[in-house]
Amino acid sequence: MIDHTLLKPDADYKALEKYVNDTREYGFKLLMIPLSLMERLREIAGRSIEVGAVVGFPLGNTSTRSKVHEAVEAAELGVREVDMVMNINAFKSRDYEYVKRDIASVVEAAKSRGVSAVKVIIETGLLTDEEKVKAVELIVEAGGDYVKTCTGFLGSVATVHDTSLLYRASRGRIKVKASGGIRHALDALALIFAGASRVGTSSGDKILEEFMRLRGEYK
Repeated sequence: MIDHTLLKPDADYKALEKYVNDTREYGFKLLMIPLSLMERLREIAGRSIEVGAVVGFPLGNTSTRSKVHEAVEAAELGVREVDMVMNINAFKSRDYEYVKRDIASVVEAAKSRGVSAVKVIIETGLLTDEEKVKAVELIVEAGGDYVKTCTGFLGSVATVHDTSLLYRASRGRIKVKASGGIRHALDALALIFAGASRVGTSSGDKILEEFMRLRGEYK
């Protein structure tokens, strides 16, 4: 249920090697990286792990054409899942048709080329609860697979409240990914119990080791 995530701008190739090894050792769902690291990742890992990539990250305000180009490149590089950022400028302007087209364009480009899931980051810390529910509806209508809480780059963090709200709003039509500031096992478990089907974190190794300690399986 963990997307092990390496998106920090100061991460070097040595960090990438560690995260590849973590993903193999702990059996994480996938390793989430920026597209610029894909070539190096293939040199290190080949096709031995599943990989996800971000699109329109971290602000979401690049053009739809740019996002589609990123999604196509991700698919061509063998990325399994894409996490895109919703256009929050358009959303806050209530230009919901633009937001829906933006998401649907990425979904179509990615899925027609073999990507299995598109997750849409809505940056919950910038939205009211009413807006969060509206964002879920737009993602459903646009064909997305997940609503995702935060990028983790704007100060927002995943909360039980937001995760539960998104889960209830989704009504089983899409899944929820909790991401942003998740660093401990009990926090991850609380978010899963609140409705998250996936957890995105740069601390996947530490979380799993904590979890194993709690179960008495790790020293």
